[in-house]
Amino acid sequence: MAMTQNIVLIGNPNTGKSSLFNALTGAKQRVGNYPGVTVEKKSGIWNLDSKHSVQLFDVPGTYSLSAQSPDERIAVDVLTGQVEGLSVPDLIIAVVDVQNLQRNLFLVSQAADLEIPMVIALNCWDQAEKKGLQIDCALLASRLGVPVIPTVAHRHQGMDKLASAAQKALLDQPMMARPQWPTAVQTALDRLDRELNQQRAEGLRPGELQRLLFDRSSSVQNRLKTASCECQPLLKEVRRELYRAGYNPNAAESLLRFRFLNPLLGDIAARQSAIMQRSRSESIDQILLHRFWGLVVFVGMMYLVFQSVYSWASPFMDLIEGLTGGLQSRIAPLLDGMPMLQSLVVDGMIGGVGSFLIFLPQILVLFLFIALLEESGYMARAAFLMDKLFRWCGLNGKSFVPLLSSYACAIPGILSARTIADPKARLLTVLLTPLMSCSARLPVYILLIGAFVEPLYGPGIAGLTLFAMHVIGLCVAAPCAWLLHRFCLRGQPAAPYFMELPAYKPPNLRHIVGRVYASGRDFIVRAGTVIFAMTILIWALLYFPRSPELAQQLEQDFPAVLQDSSAAMDSLQAESARLQAMDAAYLEQSYLGRVGKWLQPVFAPAGYDWKITVGILASFPAREIIVSTLGIAYALGGDVDDQSSDLRSRLTAAKWESGPMAGQPVFNIAVALSLMVFFALCMQCGATVATLAQELNWAWAIASFGCVTFIAWLAAVATYQISHWILCTP
Repeated sequence: MAMTQNIVLIGNPNTGKSSLFNALTGAKQRVGNYPGVTVEKKSGIWNLDSKHSVQLFDVPGTYSLSAQSPDERIAVDVLTGQVEGLSVPDLIIAVVDVQNLQRNLFLVSQAADLEIPMVIALNCWDQAEKKGLQIDCALLASRLGVPVIPTVAHRHQGMDKLASAAQKALLDQPMMARPQWPTAVQTALDRLDRELNQQRAEGLRPGELQRLLFDRSSSVQNRLKTASCECQPLLKEVRRELYRAGYNPNAAESLLRFRFLNPLLGDIAARQSAIMQRSRSESIDQILLHRFWGLVVFVGMMYLVFQSVYSWASPFMDLIEGLTGGLQSRIAPLLDGMPMLQSLVVDGMIGGVGSFLIFLPQILVLFLFIALLEESGYMARAAFLMDKLFRWCGLNGKSFVPLLSSYACAIPGILSARTIADPKARLLTVLLTPLMSCSARLPVYILLIGAFVEPLYGPGIAGLTLFAMHVIGLCVAAPCAWLLHRFCLRGQPAAPYFMELPAYKPPNLRHIVGRVYASGRDFIVRAGTVIFAMTILIWALLYFPRSPELAQQLEQDFPAVLQDSSAAMDSLQAESARLQAMDAAYLEQSYLGRVGKWLQPVFAPAGYDWKITVGILASFPAREIIVSTLGIAYALGGDVDDQSSDLRSRLTAAKWESGPMAGQPVFNIAVALSLMVFFALCMQCGATVATLAQELNWAWAIASFGCVTFIAWLAAVATYQISHWILCTP
């Protein structure tokens, strides 16, 4: 049967809506973004029975159809058929937390105005039973006029009954009871309907009149603004008439809807057991929400997450790196007669794939912990604890986990910011995550600290320097967030941060595995393609041009190297030394080498020569590439690492080749500190830029890259000039 019918899940946050969606669709899900926005779109196939399947959509959780944030606007637009490619849903399944029945039914009452068939899933039934709460579902269904099905989503209980009710509702079209508006309100609605239909060729959809009357920020009003300027005076006049009748439009809807709901639920709520003991969640929260012990537990929890992302992923990252190197060593001999194809396949394609797959273990481990914390109910507590510390600069409590996890890798940090509902706080968080010192910067720190800091000042200062490099990004991020919040994003007021503390519950393994798998697949499919393309581009810039004339000239330019190598080494070592010297010369003559020489004056105030500049440019796909690029530039080959004593010796002995500093050492303690500060702040990571573009757009990604690079350059220049004056001036 063709899947032409659409069903939409709606509900307040923390009602178990996502758990219900996962239980109903299983692995048959698709995750993407709605057209034109970064709000995540989740859809899946729901098999109602062996012959009947429908398309199920999970919209962002919202407390009301009075849309404020992009997430809430998407929920409203999906329900009213305003999203490109989606029609008005055939059925709404309203997910209601049985423990907060009255408040949850406010949203359901608003959705009833849309005149779409509805089924209510009364979720968290197990928690209600533990508290002695008893609900007569049959009585509630008869009063509301729609089926009411008790469910326990995370245990997959009630799914069959819900499927049967949904299948029957698609045929019977049950409509939920709606409030009878007072005469003044109904008169205002009738006038809006009559006069707007005269001004516009098409009429408004059911429920949109109420949004016009009560909600100044509704997407309906936004559409009317662009369609007809004559609508605005009419709306203002009708709202004034309603106000003169004794109804404040800004508060009337809530009062009237609850006045309608309270009689329906009064005796149902009275069925609750008179004996109410403190729940297990409330007892645990006495510690986890304590102003001191809560922070202690939180810091310990985040330390565990951070260490796990860093340490658990390391063996798998080493495995991927080893497999990539092994595959390169196997493929390279097969293409010996075709050097360009060999370099493209080995260095460009295989190396490019490995450059983004190596991040996958960290992403999977991080999202494993995020899923565990969210499923268990702890994530909402962590956000509550951190909200006050972050609110001053435009962030909120949920920003902490993405920023902390970015110390392992910015990519999972950016992706984990999807849990932040406030669009302004989410935007700030995503823009700040690249400033956190990720693990890819560590090889640069170790190489330079080992070569220039530790020999001069000892291991104590070396360790302090390493710590400072990890803190500098956080010190820069805080004022940047404040500046963006106060000046650049002033037109986007921060959305009110509503927080509901769900009950603690055991995580569902199936849901966790599904979320981790979806996150990994999303990264590989969407970000990996862009990263791979960037890697191929950098390879081409490093490889070309390689004309035969250039090769002959290079052979003639290195007779001394060949003679010295032959005298001091066997033939195999001599050939290796010759190839390394050739690679260094090719690097200098490459397009990227030429760009590096052209840009060298820009980086000269930071103490960098053209080789360091080329290393910075070549490290764009991944920061750690600068180590191998410096190895090539100093005729050691690209197989060196941050522990290479030969590379450290070459850096220490390197001299300026030309200019006013010709013959003087290139590297000293000031250059080392400057280069570390630059890499601590810059966004030299193609994977991060691609992920930023995926989550925001390319305009934000390019602007962010430019701004962060300028900040890094400015800090590097200041570091070099100050440290050179203090540490290097006699």
